[in-house]
Amino acid sequence: MQPLLAPTVPSAPRPVRTLVTLGDSTPVGLGDPLPGGGWRGFPVLLRAALGAGTLVNTAVSGARTADVRRSQLPAALAAGPDVAVLCVGMNDTLRSDFDPVALEIDCAAAVHALCTRGVHVLMLRFHDHTRVFRLPGPLRRALQRRITALNAATDAVAATDPAGISVLDLDRLPGGYDPAAWAVDRLHPSERGHRLLAAAFADLLAEARFAVPHPVRLTCGGGREVTAAHRAAWLVAKGVPWLVRRGRDLGPVIVQGLVTELRGAVG
Repeated sequence: MQPLLAPTVPSAPRPVRTLVTLGDSTPVGLGDPLPGGGWRGFPVLLRAALGAGTLVNTAVSGARTADVRRSQLPAALAAGPDVAVLCVGMNDTLRSDFDPVALEIDCAAAVHALCTRGVHVLMLRFHDHTRVFRLPGPLRRALQRRITALNAATDAVAATDPAGISVLDLDRLPGGYDPAAWAVDRLHPSERGHRLLAAAFADLLAEARFAVPHPVRLTCGGGREVTAAHRAAWLVAKGVPWLVRRGRDLGPVIVQGLVTELRGAVG
């Protein structure tokens, strides 16, 4: 008679003591202003959900993937995190020197350095931002192609360590395309958008057997109310100058897109 096997007891969820976020203006918190000034954003909301004692946010507005590898990664590694969130890439797609091969190399190097330290990495697959920020046809199609290339790079990096890397697909995020999820600039998440991100990241970590003792509330609260006056001020002070700068940088992209389409029509 064979002895009975003891039932397998699942391991307890791992606590997150230190959370690190790397990337651009989204993890900085833009779009989720605080009443006293400054930004909150999904990193603060995610830390609260995880009960993490330490949040190290190395993100910088305007950062590109190469900036993360060169300038942000050393501080992230020095913090000794349990979990790291990498949110970067959209700034790369909005520049005339966009290089998906170099982007993938930089992203892979940063993620590999984190994973080899035993850090669980969270990454993003980006949505079709032209559904949020309306653009002229040639520029819209050029940006869509670039986002596809950016997501392909993310997929390639994530495939190197499926157990140590979780990927949030923003195109499938419930409510992600709702206008309420976006700030006035339509480039950054609103408070609700940041809450959606934090909740989705928390779900991924729960699936990876991390403890999430305080689920993220999707009801807005604690942030600064954004009024019509705030929106008008942003348009004058930030919106128009940003469009001028990006228009100059992406002029060659528009021309390239038109040439590609003309070639296709001729062929």
